[in-house]
Amino acid sequence: MILLIRVLFILLCSVFGYITEMSWLQLFHLPHAPWLGAGIGFLIGTLVLSLDIFFKQYTVRNILAVLIGFALGLLIHRLFMTVISYANFHSDSVRHLGIASAIIFAYLGAITILRGQDEFTLMIPFVTLDTKGSSEELILLDTSVIIDGRIHDISKTHFLSGKFILPRFVLKELQLIADSSDPLKRNRGRRGLDVLNRIKSNPDIQVKINEMDFPEFSTVDAKLVKMAQVLNAKVFTNDFNLNKVAELQGVKVLNINELANALKPIVMPGELMQVKILKEGKEHDQGVAYLDDGTMVVVDNARRRIGQTLNVTITSVLQTQAGRMIFAKHGEDSERQERNVERGADSRGMDRFRPTEKRPTQQSAGGPR
Repeated sequence: MILLIRVLFILLCSVFGYITEMSWLQLFHLPHAPWLGAGIGFLIGTLVLSLDIFFKQYTVRNILAVLIGFALGLLIHRLFMTVISYANFHSDSVRHLGIASAIIFAYLGAITILRGQDEFTLMIPFVTLDTKGSSEELILLDTSVIIDGRIHDISKTHFLSGKFILPRFVLKELQLIADSSDPLKRNRGRRGLDVLNRIKSNPDIQVKINEMDFPEFSTVDAKLVKMAQVLNAKVFTNDFNLNKVAELQGVKVLNINELANALKPIVMPGELMQVKILKEGKEHDQGVAYLDDGTMVVVDNARRRIGQTLNVTITSVLQTQAGRMIFAKHGEDSERQERNVERGADSRGMDRFRPTEKRPTQQSAGGPR
């Protein structure tokens, strides 16, 4: 349908040029003036079509923002020229000043509206012009969560339904880290860039680079919080300090560490757990073990059992911002409980194979008759 409209547009331009004969061509007394007019109309239509194809890469919101910016700029130019008309300037000076002010104010209006288009909604009575899918959730990516790498695995599970927004200043910070002279920082930065490439290559994940910047803020964290407020978006991070600052300013935060802690298995005091003591603890006669998910288990009376696998009894669970810690003990109580459990299992197993006793019959008790 669009192709048909474009063909009709060029055809109409050519017909218009043929009919009007481009009156200014008659000054040159050129032969076949109507056909020359048709050719010029065709070229003008092609030029307009080229502009249409060029603006295809921009959204309707961008184009409307530019047009509204031009209109506001020209309105200011009109007001400015009204004031200038009260001065006794030469007519040529007023004309030149008017052309210059029209160009300047139109440019400034277009740039201002284009830069701030995400900070407001273009309103027409009973009609709201907004981006398609603007109701979907926007999630701003922080440098720390990109370098962490788990965002790629989480996004593949489809638990996050929003669109990922990558601010340009976050990408610049990631590039600076990747170009660092410190080998450790350089490897972390390159890992983050690899994670971004994997995310963008996934067709089910939407990632958009946003050019919005806030020069009045010097740190990336401050810019990220301000951008989240402007776009009404969430911040995806695992930075503890950024998490707290964002929450204080009313910005919702998605923290990977909090998600990982929430997905850890729940244990209750009094339960038995089997762990392998890997090292000694800080306190006297303590041993330290780790679960498969990385949770630390501090075991009392286990310092001399390093390298052994023990059945311990959970005494308490401590939940912190850094993660979950489990405190347990290994002593007579846990060993006694372990033996009781094993003895109960063995007794149930032996009951299956224990032969049933037969009662003596009256004939066997009294002897043969």
